Amino acid sequence: MMIIMKTEATEVDLAGAIAMVENNGLRAHIVRGAERNVIGVVGDIRQIDPAVITLMPGVDNVTRISRPYKLASREFQKENTVFNVNGVKVGSDEILIIAGPCSVESREQLLETAQAVREAGAHALRGGAFKPRTSPYAFQGMGESGLEILAEARELTGMPIVTEVMAPDQVEMVAKYADVLQIGARNMQNFNLLHAVGKTQRAVLLKRGMAATVEDLLMAAEYVISNGNRRIMLCERGIRTFETSTRNTTDINAVPVLKSQTHLPVFLDPSHSTGKWEYVLPIARAAVAGGADGLIIEVHPHPEQATSDGAQSLKPEKFAEMVRQVRAIAEAMGRTVPQHEVAL
Repeated sequence: MMIIMKTEATEVDLAGAIAMVENNGLRAHIVRGAERNVIGVVGDIRQIDPAVITLMPGVDNVTRISRPYKLASREFQKENTVFNVNGVKVGSDEILIIAGPCSVESREQLLETAQAVREAGAHALRGGAFKPRTSPYAFQGMGESGLEILAEARELTGMPIVTEVMAPDQVEMVAKYADVLQIGARNMQNFNLLHAVGKTQRAVLLKRGMAATVEDLLMAAEYVISNGNRRIMLCERGIRTFETSTRNTTDINAVPVLKSQTHLPVFLDPSHSTGKWEYVLPIARAAVAGGADGLIIEVHPHPEQATSDGAQSLKPEKFAEMVRQVRAIAEAMGRTVPQHEVAL
């Protein structure tokens, strides 16, 4: 349910409407617009009468939201959500590129990669300190020492860092180091984890589960928003199908579908969606042409030596070529891929 306030409503009117919502055991989420404010009401709304609400001072009308995800929907907020991560603007007409290795393997490897991707045009650095792996015998990440290396890379390059958090009890520690908390595909419906990151004010990169629908992804985002954190980037990373020629199947349809159904920024991960480095560049181009707000790319200076996902990692020179090509497509779409001199 949305309570739409009148343009002339005062702060006292707004506070009165919020108090009414909370006194009925419901939660109020406020979106402040240029002309009027909107209160999103979350909970069992059957106990309050919309007709009574419309009689309150400053209230214009009450509208029900038809979609199961309320706060993430375009019905609730028509304007795109835009927010900053350490000076990097997310969700605007600027297309952002997150790049780095799948895993933090060593200080030398990460710092070399960080410098290379920044020089090529990346805006944020990715790297896994904790790695969910299919095999229990595969490399699981460096843990907190990996986070410390990521923080050092941020100091050297000025780029915010994106890294995965896998469990609720890791959130506090990872949030000490990371600027963006990544929820991986395997954890998209880890509801305790979604609650935990929702209670932080760290930005969240929420990846679509490998067998999840678009609605499933948006419902996962709803868990985060309902706990007070609206700084969410949705990420399409390929889904499981019968096709075996690539690691996953890129659901390029999801980009325009998400852009139509939610106000949240939409990213695409062509590395995981294809699993092969030679397909990353064309899928990155397609993502930008389809309206994506950003890309997350795996880059490694020596992919043949990578402890994980070497086959889908671009070498720095290939990554630089990708940035040049997506910048040209962005300009054709009336958007930009910001240069460090003006954006960072």
